[in-house]
Amino acid sequence: MVEIKKYNVTYRSDWNDFIHKSKNGVFLFNRDYMDYHADCFVDHSLVILKDNKIVGLLPANELEEDIVSHGGLTFGGLVTDNKMKISLMIEIFHKLVSYFKNTNFKSFTYKAVPKIYHLYPAEEDLYALFVHNAQIIRRDASSTIDMRNSIKFSKDRRHYIKVAHRNLIKIRKSNDYGKFMSIVKYVLNKYYNVQPVHSAEEIQMLANRFPDNIKLFAAYKNEKMLSGVIIYENSNVAHAQYIFSTDEGKLLGATEIILEYLICEYYSQKRYFDFGISTEKNGKVLNTGLASFKESFGARTTLFDFYKLSL
Repeated sequence: MVEIKKYNVTYRSDWNDFIHKSKNGVFLFNRDYMDYHADCFVDHSLVILKDNKIVGLLPANELEEDIVSHGGLTFGGLVTDNKMKISLMIEIFHKLVSYFKNTNFKSFTYKAVPKIYHLYPAEEDLYALFVHNAQIIRRDASSTIDMRNSIKFSKDRRHYIKVAHRNLIKIRKSNDYGKFMSIVKYVLNKYYNVQPVHSAEEIQMLANRFPDNIKLFAAYKNEKMLSGVIIYENSNVAHAQYIFSTDEGKLLGATEIILEYLICEYYSQKRYFDFGISTEKNGKVLNTGLASFKESFGARTTLFDFYKLSL
């Protein structure tokens, strides 16, 4: 018998333990990460039980008459372990649909966990969505390097790496998130008139909570920070959450030399290096310049899909 329970704090330890042991979970689903912006969302995460044992978790929030998995995360589909089988997933979705209808939701927006984050095949949920006539409503294009079969950097990227070496640009891990986020804020304000998603205080707090997962790598010339990359690290994916440089850093190849180090050395044993999405307006518009920059490091397209299930 499958049961659907709304998450509450009594499940916190079991929730985090299951995420850690899952086949498609990431540290972003840990409650210590999710709950940092709890005041921005009406949480409606779910715990799925079979015979009183957790078989799945759904990070989710309410958005009027819609339930979303999860509005504060890039993705957030059903998290399962390697015991999950397709027949059980179909049963779970039948129960979810019934639960959502009984709690007066009109639709379910599902942000599937991208395949690159799967430790084992984990697309049982996509089949269950198909069975329930869910429709793809958004498709974001990310840029990912398959580290087992990488493509060489472009001529321009190799040129800037040489420029950085000639100018004695040095790379090191840093804990100076305040300085780096000031660069991020300056660039976003100057060129795009927008603010960063995270404040310096938030990213520092998250890095303190997850030191094995959130890391800052910075490039320096004479102790002056010129560029930085914040990595969100998971079991088989190193994801570049922020890549920003000062104007001087751009001229001196500071970003290029950091990324060369991360891709070719520090994360060379990871399965994937992911640059994140380059799409806007619900995936309909491609930022071609941004995508081209990522592709110049040998990255190619992976998809982040959103589904809508009418209830």
